Amino acid sequence: MNRSLSSRQFAITTGISYWIIFFAAVFANFFVLEAISKNPLQTVQQDQLLIRAGILAFLITVVFDVIVAWSLYELYKDHVLSGLSSLFRMMHAAIMGVAVFSLPMVFGLNDSQQILKQIDVFNTIWLIGLFFFGVHLILLGKIIGKPKVIAIFLFIAGIMYMIDTAAHFMLANYQDYSFIFFAFVAIPSILGEMSFAVWLLLKGGKND
Repeated sequence: MNRSLSSRQFAITTGISYWIIFFAAVFANFFVLEAISKNPLQTVQQDQLLIRAGILAFLITVVFDVIVAWSLYELYKDHVLSGLSSLFRMMHAAIMGVAVFSLPMVFGLNDSQQILKQIDVFNTIWLIGLFFFGVHLILLGKIIGKPKVIAIFLFIAGIMYMIDTAAHFMLANYQDYSFIFFAFVAIPSILGEMSFAVWLLLKGGKND
């Protein structure tokens, strides 16, 4: 197997993994956690299968985060920052894995406030992981170089993730500005990461 073919395979692996992470995360966050947040006790008592599916979806994102960290390293291993970037993504995956442990605990609770508190534990641990994920994106933006516009979006998204995490802990009235922070994180992140995933599937590794 020659180097060009190997690079192409790593690019396809990374692109597919990105999309799996995206759909699993959307389901777990906007269908499962959102359902718990709106009706904590009812969801835990009547929709346990939904919650279990959400936990599985989060575990899937952790698995494919590790795969992305590995495949990106192999794809860009000639760059001096590639190893460091992959380590920060691995740190994010590890912290996310720890956060998931808090979710099955809701099955033993019969009080809405206790359930929501457990979800807060998950979100707080995950938030810490996103700080390291932000560092990864900043480094990734420097590593890929091209397409330039995607690299810029990745770099900006990384900065926004770090700022958002810092704001959560530094601003007592963070909730007053949460929608603004969400937009500042989501827009460059979706544009950068999803565009990168598409580029990897279509063109990544072809010229190596």
